[in-house]
Amino acid sequence: MAQLVEHDSVKAARILSVARELLLRRGVKGVTIAEIAEKAHVGKGTVYLYWGTKEDLFVGLFARDFLEVVDDFSRRFTDDPDTARPHRLVPLLVRVALERPIVRALQTGDVEMLGILAEHPRSTELVGALGPGALMYAVLPVWRAHHLARTDWPLDEQAYALRAMTAGFFQVAAHPHALTEIEVADPEAVMAGAVTALLGPETATAAEVRATAEAGLTLLHERRAAVLATIVTTTE
Repeated sequence: MAQLVEHDSVKAARILSVARELLLRRGVKGVTIAEIAEKAHVGKGTVYLYWGTKEDLFVGLFARDFLEVVDDFSRRFTDDPDTARPHRLVPLLVRVALERPIVRALQTGDVEMLGILAEHPRSTELVGALGPGALMYAVLPVWRAHHLARTDWPLDEQAYALRAMTAGFFQVAAHPHALTEIEVADPEAVMAGAVTALLGPETATAAEVRATAEAGLTLLHERRAAVLATIVTTTE
């Protein structure tokens, strides 16, 4: 009979820790389940108890990094609702993604680290659910409804422009030599200014900002639950 197993045991945590270390050193192609099991001091069968394939293990590892980002932003929205303002949230999303090697690799399609998983449907689905661009698109209607973004522009066109601009900032930050002829003291401040220039001035009241943060929390919780469901596996 099938039994749902959540990967929260001490052994599973050790396996994930070893898998992460090896992934960051050698990339997906350079890592085997046998080596992961050996370094985690478990048998190969134990690894396969939790994950049916190497692909399942690494996609699960990817998902956990994104879930940690979601939990981070949930805390930020709770502690400081102003974090949900566009000029603060967009640069923060980019910075947090850049600081996490796996999230960064998925955002940039880093084939050297991720191998075939860079374009795998489950990786694409993960980025589509919890990637910075996806989250911005999801929160944009909330910003528009609470006087944090202009509404005299079709939503999809506005979202396209916002994502394209942010992707540009992300790529420049991920590849520091891309703009060697231009230097600025505070790239995040420039990004914040660009967001305001694109979306318009933020005229929300304090209550509207709180409502935006609350809507953001609801969105994060919904997407977190959906992604979490994908990393609960079935074993016999």
